[in-house]
Amino acid sequence: MIDFRSDTVTKPCKNMLQTMLEAEVGDDVYGDDPTVNQLEQFAAHRHGFEAAVFVSSGTQANLLAILAHCERGDEYLCGQSAHNYRYEAGGAAVLGSVQPQPVENEADGSLDLKKLATYIKPDDFHFARTKLLSLENTIGGQVLSLDYLAQARAFCDFHKLQLHLDGARVYNAAVALEVDIRAIAQHFDSMTICLSKGLGAPVGSLLLGSKALIYKARRLRKMLGGGMRQAGILAAAGLYALENNVERLCEDHQNARYLAERLNEVDGFNTSAYQVQTNLVYVDVASEIDIHKIAKKLVEQGIQITPGYQGMRLVTHLGVSRVDIDKLIHALNAL
Repeated sequence: MIDFRSDTVTKPCKNMLQTMLEAEVGDDVYGDDPTVNQLEQFAAHRHGFEAAVFVSSGTQANLLAILAHCERGDEYLCGQSAHNYRYEAGGAAVLGSVQPQPVENEADGSLDLKKLATYIKPDDFHFARTKLLSLENTIGGQVLSLDYLAQARAFCDFHKLQLHLDGARVYNAAVALEVDIRAIAQHFDSMTICLSKGLGAPVGSLLLGSKALIYKARRLRKMLGGGMRQAGILAAAGLYALENNVERLCEDHQNARYLAERLNEVDGFNTSAYQVQTNLVYVDVASEIDIHKIAKKLVEQGIQITPGYQGMRLVTHLGVSRVDIDKLIHALNAL
């Protein structure tokens, strides 16, 4: 099956599977899993943080970050399109009594800092206490510039806020900017990294931060049922991903641009309204096309998409080649 739905559908390569098979394991809840410990120590050092914790998902990593930064009755600022606001089941509000304050994202995915300042609550018991700004990079496939990140850091320092990065695809951002990951990470008090998207691991994310923040996050992880036992099998895949699957992300970006160009060759498909910066491609589909019917026919040919009309998303990843893209275009033209 050629799958354009998301980069979460990637599967471990043979070398990754072998690494998982040979992983030394222990009980991570006791702190005894050597491979988990190795991953956490490697990740903290690699990204310039004091500590890290390995968790089951990016949703849990973001939730732990927000709950570790904030207390009940606090709030965090974020984008209206932010994943941890729109797509994570309201976890911070439901489980932590932390209020999100969403602000409309700009066209480039950033948040207007002047506008953000107007949403910071006064020190008054009528209001939730504004404690945190959460950014996402990439967001909708768009890359936040290093200049913007520096401005966001200065903004948080001025307003005495903590700064968190939902870095589910942060390595895509670093590769697109052609910078070391620390050039992005240096601006943040905490950061998440999803290992199971473009990096190709089957499961897992990391939360990075200070020793105090990660200590608190570990307690919260246990409270949420996130303590894992012989998790080294999964951590080994994460280590392999960080050490072997970063540079190849540029191939996904190149394939995404190729996919966008080829989609424009199909009648009723148009990507011109969207800039392809990383591995996410958005396309407008003409209303007279029954895209849902087409999607069902594509499945019969071994191709999966998520059907839609305005801004239908297709994603390139290590499981998608240019040959696969050509097969999709051929199939669309034949339907």
